[in-house]
Amino acid sequence: MPDKWEYPWFAAWDLCFQTIAFSLIDTEFAKQQLLQLGYPWYQHPNGQIPAYEWNFGDTNPPVEAWAAWRVFQIDRKNRRTQSPDDPGDLSFLKRMFLKLLLNFTWWVNKKDQHGCNLFQGGFLGLDNIGLFDRDLVLPGDAYLSQSDGTAWMAMYTLNLLRIALEIAQHDPAFEFMATKFFEHFLYIARAMTAMGPKAVGLWDEQDGFYYDVLNLADGQTIPLRVRSMVGLIPLFAVETLEPEVLEKLPNFRRRMEWFLEHRSDLANLVSQWNVPGSGERRLLSLLRGHRMKLLFKRMLDPSEFLSDFGIRALSRCHKQSPYSRWFPAAGKTLSVDYEPAESRSRLFGGNSNWRGPIWFPMNFLIIESLQKFHHYYGDDFKVEYPTRSGQLRTIDQVAADLTRRLASIFLRNEQGVRQVNALYPKFQQDPNFRDYIPFHEYFDGDTGRGVGASHQTGWTGIIAKLLRPRAGYSLR
Repeated sequence: MPDKWEYPWFAAWDLCFQTIAFSLIDTEFAKQQLLQLGYPWYQHPNGQIPAYEWNFGDTNPPVEAWAAWRVFQIDRKNRRTQSPDDPGDLSFLKRMFLKLLLNFTWWVNKKDQHGCNLFQGGFLGLDNIGLFDRDLVLPGDAYLSQSDGTAWMAMYTLNLLRIALEIAQHDPAFEFMATKFFEHFLYIARAMTAMGPKAVGLWDEQDGFYYDVLNLADGQTIPLRVRSMVGLIPLFAVETLEPEVLEKLPNFRRRMEWFLEHRSDLANLVSQWNVPGSGERRLLSLLRGHRMKLLFKRMLDPSEFLSDFGIRALSRCHKQSPYSRWFPAAGKTLSVDYEPAESRSRLFGGNSNWRGPIWFPMNFLIIESLQKFHHYYGDDFKVEYPTRSGQLRTIDQVAADLTRRLASIFLRNEQGVRQVNALYPKFQQDPNFRDYIPFHEYFDGDTGRGVGASHQTGWTGIIAKLLRPRAGYSLR
């Protein structure tokens, strides 16, 4: 963490988000930080990337490929101000891809317990978001199929697919790797839809949401109906492919179309692949139109995830209706309820609370995913925003308003108040403090007040990317 006071420690997925903020001022340093994760004295020979300094062997969400692609794009955009035809730092992209290929293989070998493309992962950086500590081995040979673990891997496959396609335009050998990740994405999409002989998937049609599934030794499967960020992460597995890219890679396109033709059972799981969208581009997503709309309905509902200051990590519906379940192995009833600020217990990680607050890295990925969906669907596709308001907005307008809500935590409102310090008059009024803005670890899901570590510039600093002007976006 880039902080000399409170957080001088290593954490892999925090670092990935901070490289996005760093890339705005020093892309070479951002690239060096990502490459360092693959150095022999960091990455294990089996491919694992260390999680954080007090438990290298733990598992963080695999966002390294996403960060590498985004830093590459930002760096290429900067290069093209000097040379419009600059292809970008392909050497960096290749070095990252080769190391990430090892890491992806580690995930497939170690975190897919039964080889069915449903991933466990465990902790995955979300501390107390679940009923129990997801890092622990469950008694009685029970195990958890994680909606977030599986969705992170679906996102990982699309990130590596996109990187492979970029490199393949300059080195055709990488076309074969692009095909590999395309196929793997389809297998994960099938697993999330239906698994095993009883065809029990992670999607719940009745609730219109993704849930973790507890698998018991006797074959029984129990969906854990906690409406949390875990069920929104499938939104992140989305990518659009431009027609000109496919035109440059005829071998990849031919193999892909053969696969889709001969495996129609898998092709039907991929959202809108065979239907050209805005600008004739194609969409790869875990969410077909129906599921996307249902998930949006939940996420954009003020009584659930939508706060005045962003998207909450847990639905507010659990304030009145906590989710509780008796677990014989634990000998007690476990529950999850809405806690918008500090955690009320030291459970599963202490005060790092995921049961209601707003977390910037997740909101940033939500906004980017919405932008990709809009890139495909265009301005003709609209959703109700907020839910039950009767107001229809394009997906890009939704992304813009979420950006505004997040920015309002830090920017002065009409009363001259910065919401991050709303409860601290001295920080609001004293000229020695009022313009020194803390970047908290997370934020109260109801008030926007800063909570937790006050100098988490690592990933909360990603607001810098959102504050940069974007066509049609107004932050006030």
